[in-house]
Amino acid sequence: MEIYTIGGYNEVGKNMTVVDLGEDAVIFDAGLYLPPIVELEEKDVKFNEKELRAVGALPADTILDKKGVREKVRAILVGHAHLDHVGALPYLANRYKADVIGTPFTTEVLKTLLNDKNSDQVFRNQIVAIQPNSSYIIKGKTRQYKVDFINITHSTIQTSLIALHTPEGVVLYANDFKLDNNPIVGKRPNYEKIKEIAKEGVKVLIVDSLYSSEESKTPSEKVARYLLEDVMLTTDNSKSGMIITTFSSHIARLKSIVDFGKQLNRKIIFLGRSLNKYVTAAEKVKMCPFYHDVAIAGYKNQINSILNKVNKNKPDYLVVCTGHQGEPGSILSRISNDEMPLSISNKDHVIFSSRVIPTPINIANREKMEKRIKKKGARIFSQAHVSGHACREDLRDFIGMVQPQHIIPAHGDVQKTSPMMELAEELGYKSGKTCHLMQDLQMLKI
Repeated sequence: MEIYTIGGYNEVGKNMTVVDLGEDAVIFDAGLYLPPIVELEEKDVKFNEKELRAVGALPADTILDKKGVREKVRAILVGHAHLDHVGALPYLANRYKADVIGTPFTTEVLKTLLNDKNSDQVFRNQIVAIQPNSSYIIKGKTRQYKVDFINITHSTIQTSLIALHTPEGVVLYANDFKLDNNPIVGKRPNYEKIKEIAKEGVKVLIVDSLYSSEESKTPSEKVARYLLEDVMLTTDNSKSGMIITTFSSHIARLKSIVDFGKQLNRKIIFLGRSLNKYVTAAEKVKMCPFYHDVAIAGYKNQINSILNKVNKNKPDYLVVCTGHQGEPGSILSRISNDEMPLSISNKDHVIFSSRVIPTPINIANREKMEKRIKKKGARIFSQAHVSGHACREDLRDFIGMVQPQHIIPAHGDVQKTSPMMELAEELGYKSGKTCHLMQDLQMLKI
């Protein structure tokens, strides 16, 4: 087999990997690189394939045309609903005569992206929803391939490890995940299936390496729930405004925020298009237990109308909004810039239930926004959060379970993937022979 590392091997995001099996090929993920997207949103330009390619926001999959692989693609398999894994499909999928397969939540999010007015592409691919812990059959030119969508935990619901069964053994795509036995929403990891796949024989493991340098175990989501409870319920906020921002796709985190907001007897308001998008998708697949406990506004007039009411009596409301990365067009950024009817004032609480995605533009935007908030006298509570990515000791346990013949570190530049190589070598793998440090637009023949 030949494995093309198209995107997500030189950067955090833009994930796309292709497995060429001779007659047939399969794509894993097609994600956006988000930093240039932030810049495009500031310019308020219409997104299209040409524009996104020009700024490096899309995986450079045209290499597959030159290699004669594009016509062999039989399926596009998507691991989860984050934009750096699914967001490029509205612009790329129509280049392939292939179905797009993912879990129900992932495919619902994809449908909302397709309906977004920013996308002007024609989408001809069939979208197939597969329940977690289910299988799908890909029809190749002369043979069929079984694919397992194995439930795993991450910072969004219905995330899957994807096991592609080939004549050469299983290709296991594990990008992104954590090992959380106590998820707030959804099922725990399917360890039984992972062990079953290991017995069959995993030829190649393509593995999330974002935090492979952190010598720890990633805490469970229940730890983030405790952190939020501590911040929201044990601080003096009875006379203060309260704003919380987190990842819009993090349904479990949003549930915890709503639960504690209800304990505070505050009316809970969700503001921003991405929150509306992900929460509505979760409700459609019956995985949004708090849907009827919140008011959701995605558009400018709705948001301004609600914020006018909130501003008159801030202690009665809990505002949950976009902007945890400091993105200039987000709700929190615009509030901090006095561009919206809600003012941040002395002793208001602003809670970041998130971690800054480690790219220079995100770090700079977040720092600027926090300075503006502090100038207004608000109290900032950051890091009420745990990661959705496996740390080094989780990865050690996972590799021990899977026992792959080959390992390819994914999801980051060489600074992120090199520690995964070091861990693999600790576990007996040989650099360049059984563990492989890849970059974008490279090909590995196994």
